[in-house]
Amino acid sequence: NATCTNWLAAEAALEKYYLSIFYGIEFVVGILGNTAVVFGYLFCLKSWNSSNIYLFNLSISDLAFLCTLPMLMRTYASRNWIYGTALCVGNRFMLHANLYTSILFLTFISIDRYLLIKYPFREHFLQKKEFAILASFAIWFLVTLELLPMLPIINSVGTDNETLATICNDYASSGDPEHNLIYSLCLTLLGFLIPLFVMCFFYYKIVLFLKQRSRQLVTALSLGKPLTLVITAVVTFSVLFTPYHVMRNVRIASRLKHWQQYHCAQVIIRSLYIVTRPLAFLNSVINPVFYFLVGDHFREMLVNKLQHYFKSLPFFRR
Repeated sequence: NATCTNWLAAEAALEKYYLSIFYGIEFVVGILGNTAVVFGYLFCLKSWNSSNIYLFNLSISDLAFLCTLPMLMRTYASRNWIYGTALCVGNRFMLHANLYTSILFLTFISIDRYLLIKYPFREHFLQKKEFAILASFAIWFLVTLELLPMLPIINSVGTDNETLATICNDYASSGDPEHNLIYSLCLTLLGFLIPLFVMCFFYYKIVLFLKQRSRQLVTALSLGKPLTLVITAVVTFSVLFTPYHVMRNVRIASRLKHWQQYHCAQVIIRSLYIVTRPLAFLNSVINPVFYFLVGDHFREMLVNKLQHYFKSLPFFRR
């Protein structure tokens, strides 16, 4: 009983402090990074390629998600949802839309990276801008279809029995757990595991190609950055998204009837699930780093544009 009480206290502290602070940091850093990226793409790039199109859509998805965080920060800090049912559903829907569009855009970026090293002059039809635009529309449409069954699951705002405060339940804490678990497992397979396999496959092909190149070159120093980028992308993708999907399904399973007698175990699972949630969305903060690393002298163009802009201000001309 003492252990279970400690876990209940830990769960309450995680919701009030960990989630609100973590989401706050993600909001501030993510808004700055992604706004700079969108600014750079709109005002610095004169000609776009397929990579730019995928990355721009990724940044738009991240910004849309980041705009929902202030509501979550206030809600977890005060432990009371004041925004109504429609915004509760919309908020949860946007969280998952960002999650699965990000996964798919990152997967298409991995394919584009592989094609770029194999076809550096972009003569492959998958590297054409027209295909990237169609693929981007398809990703948004597919993710929307994938998430439509989630809407009736999170269709209501509940009440905390102890504090009588209004709460907007997260997806894994909503709906009938039996049906929800089946849907969550399918979403994990289609939205996460298959794209993860595709991404790992193409990054593996990139590593093989770079190693083959290194045997043909006198020095392999020029291949250090591409290899580091490939490894970092795969590790980041796996570390951020895997714990969330595992714990989400475990959390839903823990709500099944035969788990009702294991109250303490349910509390522990809820606490661990809380820990993984902001980690899954940390990619919205990390993604801008890849914009600077991936291509087309983006960092140099953005810095030059910002320097030119600030020098034109009256304050800097004095």
